[in-house]
Amino acid sequence: MSKLWGGRFSGGLDPRFEGFNRSLGVDSRMWREDIQGSLAWAKALHAGKVIDDAEERAIREGLERLALRLAEKPELLQYSQAEDVHSLVEGELRADIGDPARKLHTGRSRNDQVATDLRLFLKGRGATLQERIRSLQRALVELAERHAGDPMPGYTHLQRAQPVTIGHHLLAYAEMLERDRTRFVDALARMDRCPLGSGALAGTAFPVEREALARALGFAGPTRNSLDSVAARDHASELAFACSTVAVHLSRLAEDWIFFASQEARFVELSDAVATGSSLMPQKKNPDSLELLRGKSARVLGVLQALLVLQKGLPLAYDKDLQEDKELLFDALDTADASLEIAEITVRNVRFDTARCRAEATRGYANATDLADWLVRRGIPFRDAHERAGNVVRVALESRCELEDLPAPAWRALLPELAAVTEEQWRAELSVEAVLEHRNQIGGTAPERVRAEVREWKRRLE
Repeated sequence: MSKLWGGRFSGGLDPRFEGFNRSLGVDSRMWREDIQGSLAWAKALHAGKVIDDAEERAIREGLERLALRLAEKPELLQYSQAEDVHSLVEGELRADIGDPARKLHTGRSRNDQVATDLRLFLKGRGATLQERIRSLQRALVELAERHAGDPMPGYTHLQRAQPVTIGHHLLAYAEMLERDRTRFVDALARMDRCPLGSGALAGTAFPVEREALARALGFAGPTRNSLDSVAARDHASELAFACSTVAVHLSRLAEDWIFFASQEARFVELSDAVATGSSLMPQKKNPDSLELLRGKSARVLGVLQALLVLQKGLPLAYDKDLQEDKELLFDALDTADASLEIAEITVRNVRFDTARCRAEATRGYANATDLADWLVRRGIPFRDAHERAGNVVRVALESRCELEDLPAPAWRALLPELAAVTEEQWRAELSVEAVLEHRNQIGGTAPERVRAEVREWKRRLE
C-alpha cells in the first residue's frame, strides 16, 4: 500500500523499521471514529466549496460502504499492510471510489485526525466505564441492604477498632466508586473539544467552519489553539488517572476481602464461581478473583506513570513519541473495564458469615470508646473518661473477659459514677447493638442510618 507521505522520498523503508513504525495493530480499534471524522470532514469541505456535490456524495457513500465492510469482515484490519488506521481508511476508499478519495485529506493532517479519533473513542469508552461503575455500585448497594444491621469488626491499623455494620463497610466502596465515576465525567468534559481542522500544527488553510464541524461530531466546541490541539495528551493522562483510582479502590476492596476470606478471619466465603484451588493441596480455596484485582492495579498505575513520562520532554507540536499513547491508554481502559466487571461478579458471589461477624464484633474491647462516651454523658471530661476507660480495659485484659462481662465489683470500684447501674444496664449499654445505634448521625454506621443511605443510593442509581 502506498504511503500518504511518499512524494519527497525515493527510497523504501527498511522492513524492520517499517514494522516498528506501523501502528495499525493498535489504532485499528478507532476505525469507526476515523470514518466518523472523515464523514464530517467531507461534509465540512463541501460546505466550504472545496469539493463539489458529486465528490462529497462519492466520499460519503464510499465511507459508509467501508464501515459496513469492516463491521462484517474485521479480518480486513488484521491482514492489511497499511501503516495506520488513517492510511487504511483512505486506501480502501481510494480503491472503491477512485479520484474523489484523493481530495478527502485536503486541509487535514494525520495529527489533527488522530487527536480527533482518540477523543471520539475515549468519549465512548468513558461512558462505558461509568456504566461499569454503576453496575458494581448496584451490586454493593444490594448486598448492603441485606446486611444493613449485621455487625462486623471495624479496623484501623488492621487492629480491632469499633464495630460497624457489614452494610456500612460495603457502602464505603460505593462512595469511593462514585468519586471515581465523577472523575470520568470531569475528564470527559475537559476533553470535549474537537481538534479537527487544526491541521498538522498551524491550522487549516481552507474555509472549514470548525464550530459546525465540532457540533457534527458531538463535541461541545472546537479547540482554540492548533499547536495545543495536536500536541495535547493530558486528557489521556486524566483518563489513566481515573482508571488508576478505580484500580486502587478495587485493590483495597480486594485486600479487605482477601483477609476476610482467610481462615484467620472467616468473615466471608467466595462461591466456586470466583475462586480456584491448589494443584497440590486439595483443601485450598484461593480468592484468585480478588488477588487478580489487586494485581491488575499495578498495570493501570504503570500506564499512568508511563504516559506522564512520555509527555514530559516533548516540544510543540506533534512528535511521533505520541504514537505510544494509545497502546498504553487502551491497556488501562481495558484493564479497568475488566476489573470492574470481575469485581461486580465477585460481589454477587460472596457470602458473609453474619454469625461469625457478629461474634467477632463483640471481641477485642471494641466498645471501649462507648464506655468513655458513657462517662462523658455523666459529666466527665473526655480525656479523663478516655483514661478511666483504658483502666477498665486493662482490668478486663487481666481478667481475660470482655468489658460487658467484667464482674460488677470491678467496674463499680473503677467507675463510681456508674455504681448505681445494674448489670443488665451495663451489658445493654456496651452491647454491639447499642454501640452501633449510638452512631446515628450522617455518615455513621447505625443500622437505621445505613438503611437510609441504601434508600438514597437506590434512588441515585435509578
